[in-house]
Amino acid sequence: MTRRPLRFGLSLEPDCADPLIRTAQDADRFGLDLLGVRDEPYRRGTADALTLLAAALAVTTRIRVLPAVACLPLRPPAVLAKAIATMDRFGGGRAELGLGAGASAAGVEAFGGPSRSGASAAAALEEAVQVVRLQWSGQGGLTFGGAHYRFAAPQAGPAPGRQIPVWLGTDGPRGLDLTGRVADGWLARSARVPPKRLPEARRRIDDAAARIGRDPAGIRRGYVLDGTIARDSRGFLHGPPRQWIHELTELAVGHGVDTFLFAGAPEHLAVFALEIVPSVREQAARERAGAPAAG
Repeated sequence: MTRRPLRFGLSLEPDCADPLIRTAQDADRFGLDLLGVRDEPYRRGTADALTLLAAALAVTTRIRVLPAVACLPLRPPAVLAKAIATMDRFGGGRAELGLGAGASAAGVEAFGGPSRSGASAAAALEEAVQVVRLQWSGQGGLTFGGAHYRFAAPQAGPAPGRQIPVWLGTDGPRGLDLTGRVADGWLARSARVPPKRLPEARRRIDDAAARIGRDPAGIRRGYVLDGTIARDSRGFLHGPPRQWIHELTELAVGHGVDTFLFAGAPEHLAVFALEIVPSVREQAARERAGAPAAG
């Protein structure tokens, strides 16, 4: 199992009633690696995810940002690629892209987006990745004609100054196979993919990558942590810091998860970043090295 350096971040729900910019700045100040923003444009009272990400880049210095994940049916891929490339160039190379087929079919349709499911949704997601990478290539005279997207750019771009990682938020068999074939990273929500499903999901991704000659080790494994930090609770990702440290260490060492995004209450962000994260890094390093666990 690959032993990548662990990365930790925040998955921000863009509720306009919350101090979103201040929370982003706190995540940066606390030394977290990633700021993800949920993209569900059809939800009432939410800020636009891409606008929020750009604003966060402007007031932070080190943290990377990504839509976690962009609602593809409401985000034309060529335009989305331009937005992410622009953020990356103006933000000092700190933008990444998460893509998903859309969490709510009813919400997408209510906002004028197409209705897709199953094979159709997976095919559209695959085409979108192709369009995004064509746009990022910066080459001229590019064309693409798919069943869901068409793209013609006499002058594509702007081209980012580096290879921007593309994460896919998938959990069904078709989506996991697609992740193994084309993605740089996989981003799963713990509420949708509990730990007992991780081994099978990992196998599907790895097998799909190997079938086309990709090294599965090149695909990052991310996990959005839907839970609460509370000393009077018990259950997966619902408990005191010590329990979180144990569970995240097991996810890292036992399941190969290398990227964690905290999706709990913003008021618990400091505990996560300053107490839980350093302990998980230390404990995971110890267990990976085969040393006895600390009591």
